[in-house]
Amino acid sequence: MKTMPTSDWQPGTVVVVHFLYPDRLAEKRRPAVVVSGAAVTAAGYVWIAMITSARNARSAGDVQIEDFQSAGLGVASVVRPLKIACIEPTRILRRIGSLPNETAAQVYATIRSQIGPA
Repeated sequence: MKTMPTSDWQPGTVVVVHFLYPDRLAEKRRPAVVVSGAAVTAAGYVWIAMITSARNARSAGDVQIEDFQSAGLGVASVVRPLKIACIEPTRILRRIGSLPNETAAQVYATIRSQIGPA
């Protein structure tokens, strides 16, 4: 399987992956956003947060992607920070875009707020 350079997996990068579901033995090809930094990449992993259509029922903490076209998405979508996965870079099928800086910052803030106090 062809792998892309790890430099392609910067935080805020929107990718297509085989996303595993925590509640069943299944996976689905879907968009996700990279939320990990250099330390995770250096360890050989990538943290991703699921992206889903804005048509779906909302979950607490969902972040609207205002400029979904620049993110490489075909429809209005949200990042779902409640659904984070740790994957190997070989599970990433391709890069399709990137989140606007403001949207990415909101995703990271939402993730930090859900972790709790340090």
